[in-house]
Amino acid sequence: MTTFSVLTGTVITELLAGQERVVIDRVREAYLAHDEDDSVNPDSYFLRFPAKPDSRIIALPAYLGGDVNTAGIKWISSFPANVTKGEPRASAVLILNDYATGRPFALLEGAGISAVRTAASAALAATALTTAQPATVGVVGGGVIARTICQYLYAAGVAPAEIRCHDIDPMSAAALTSHLRERYAVTAQETELLAALDCDLVLFATTALSPYVPSEFRFRAGQLVLNISLRDLAPQTLLAADNVFDDVEHCMKANTSPHLAEQLTRGRAFVTGTLAGVLRGRVSLAPDRPTVFSPFGLGILDLAVGHWLYERAVLDDRLVRLPDFFGESRRW
Repeated sequence: MTTFSVLTGTVITELLAGQERVVIDRVREAYLAHDEDDSVNPDSYFLRFPAKPDSRIIALPAYLGGDVNTAGIKWISSFPANVTKGEPRASAVLILNDYATGRPFALLEGAGISAVRTAASAALAATALTTAQPATVGVVGGGVIARTICQYLYAAGVAPAEIRCHDIDPMSAAALTSHLRERYAVTAQETELLAALDCDLVLFATTALSPYVPSEFRFRAGQLVLNISLRDLAPQTLLAADNVFDDVEHCMKANTSPHLAEQLTRGRAFVTGTLAGVLRGRVSLAPDRPTVFSPFGLGILDLAVGHWLYERAVLDDRLVRLPDFFGESRRW
């Protein structure tokens, strides 16, 4: 394999259209493969900037076995100040490497892949961690990730009668509520934080660096919380809930809310298990407690979705091929 290819964001968007359930299945299969140790998912590496503490670029290397059998790395930036200029907060690339030779064979626009794999993970959790259809959904954060998660929730059959949106930027909350009303004909309104937190299903998709929800706040029994942004909740709030993770070790880093809970309690007794454990029936949830799903975001999910998109692009002849990308194809 000596040809290097590029898969553009425009083509990726077209290939993803109407494929939400397929993406959710790919994410589910990746979680189960990870549970079977058919993956390698090292710690993410954070490149931070002293003069820009809210900004970072993260490297997520990974290998996923099974039908994917591919290694790779996502290089994703998060620069929240971009939003004030009307530009996306996140941008990314995903490189795929051939497992037999180690040679990179494709470069994919990664922000779209990252958004849908995050949304698919949230939608999978929403259907696996509760059997009740939520009448209300509270969304905290009004950006691309929140919008995409709502798209995947609907595709997974989660169709609330009402959605409440809260964002510290009123324009973001207004844009999301308008989008939800137009696309899903749902009752959507901008609300204060506590009104959003009172919903049956609560989604956090912010850029918060540290907890801001009051430490005395508690979710009620039966609520499901999708703790996607990981740093909104005080550790005391997590201690009063069942806590489900994508990968426990990964979540106990970088001062996430679970990491703070581990530091506060000097242990992991608050850990209930993983989403794969729930899917396999090893982990059960208490009906008299809320459930918080905290996914750190595994690089194997990007590989699962990226590899599938690459294969579809090959079949549809949608790749930009660069046959002379590598300087030498023979050792001598």
